[in-house]
Amino acid sequence: MFGFLRRKKPAQPTGVPETAAEQPPFAGQAERSAPEPAQPAEASPLAAAPSRVPEAKAPGSSSVPVSPAASASPPEPALAGAEPSVGGRPLPGVEAPAAEEPSSATAAPARAGWLSRLKQGLSKTRGNLAGIFSGARIDEALYEELETALLMSDAGVETTQHLLESLRQKVRRERIEDAEGVRKALRGLLADLLRPLERPIDIDAAEPLVMMIAGVNGAGKTTSIGKLARHLQREGKTVLLAAGDTFRAAAREQLVEWGSRNGVQVISQQGGDPAAVAFDAVNAGRARGAGVVMIDTAGRLPTQLHLMDELKKIHRVIGKAMPGAPHEVLVVLDGNTGQNMLAQVRAFDEAIGVTGLIVTKLDGTAKGGTLAALAWTRRDKPIPVCFIGVGEGIDDLQGFSADEFASALLD
Repeated sequence: MFGFLRRKKPAQPTGVPETAAEQPPFAGQAERSAPEPAQPAEASPLAAAPSRVPEAKAPGSSSVPVSPAASASPPEPALAGAEPSVGGRPLPGVEAPAAEEPSSATAAPARAGWLSRLKQGLSKTRGNLAGIFSGARIDEALYEELETALLMSDAGVETTQHLLESLRQKVRRERIEDAEGVRKALRGLLADLLRPLERPIDIDAAEPLVMMIAGVNGAGKTTSIGKLARHLQREGKTVLLAAGDTFRAAAREQLVEWGSRNGVQVISQQGGDPAAVAFDAVNAGRARGAGVVMIDTAGRLPTQLHLMDELKKIHRVIGKAMPGAPHEVLVVLDGNTGQNMLAQVRAFDEAIGVTGLIVTKLDGTAKGGTLAALAWTRRDKPIPVCFIGVGEGIDDLQGFSADEFASALLD
C-alpha cells in the first residue's frame, strides 16, 4: 500500500490490477511507487483530457449511478495481472494471474524517480536556497542571504525569523564551522517544522469511508479524485464517486470519465442540489457495501459567502445520511498560490472542519516555502498534508514526507 494510506486489515482483491511496480509499505515506512525515469515521465492515460460522456438515467430517478458500461468512451485494454471484471466488480469463477511481488531493487529507482520530479518542481526555490551555501563563509552576510531567499520562497516573515533564530542557535550549540554544515542544519530544522504535517489516512476507519473534497476553482479537485480513486482500488477498496459539482460546465462529465477509466461508478444528476447528490451517494455506498465514497464539490472562493454556506449544507446533509460522516474533509490547494494558501485553509477549516490537504501543481513555479509557513502558522492546530502532486501522471500524486520535501528544497 502507499505510505499515505493506513490499513487496519489486509486489502481484499476487487478486480483492480496490481502491477509489478507496486510494493505498498505501511505508514511510516519508505513509500514506493511505480518506477519512472528521472526525466519528465510519459503521462498516464488517466491524464488525458476527459471527454463528454452522456449520463445513463433511469426513468423517474433524479440521481443514478453511471457505470463504465454507460460511457461513450471505448473500454481500456486489460492490463497484465488484471482480474476480469465488470463495473469494477470481479467476474465469478474467473481467476487472474497473481501479480509479481516487486523487489527492493525495483523500488529504489522508483522512489528516486519521484524525488527527482519533486526536485524539478521545486527547482525555483531550491536554486535560491541551496546556491547560497556554495563556498560561503558563516557570517552575517550568509544569514542575510538566507533571510532573503526564504522570504522569496513565500515562507513568510514569522516563519523566516523562526528558522533563522533556530539556525543561529544550532550553529553556536553544535559549533558548526562550514557552510555545508549550516545547510544540513537548516534542512533538519525545516524537516522538523514540517513533520507535524505528516499523517496517513486510515482507510479502514469506517465503511464506507466518506471523503468530502473541496477547494477553490482550478485547484485540481476532480483530477486528484481520479488519481486517489486508483490508489484506493490498489488497496482493495471499492470506490463510489459523487459528482457534486453541479455548476461548472462539463464537471459532471469529467468525473464520469475518470470513473469510466477507473471502473468506478459515479452518482450524478443534471444540475440540481449538490447536497442531494451527496445524500444519494452516501446511501448508495452503504447499500452497495462500498469501501470509500468520495464526494466532489464545486470550486468556490472563500469570499463567496453564499457558496461557503452551501458547502456547510453539504457537510450537514452527509452527516444525516451517515452519522459521523464525512470522515475525511480534504481541501485541494494549488501549490502556486503562495501565501493565499493560508487564507484558503483558514476559511475552509472554519466552514467545514478540514482534516487534510492535497497540494497540487508542484511542477512549475511553485514556491515550497508556503508549506513551511503553513506548518508554523498552524503549529497549535496542524492540518496534515496528506498528498502532494507534481504532475499529471497517476503516480505523480504521493504521500507527503517532511524529510523528502526538505531535501528537495536544500539538496
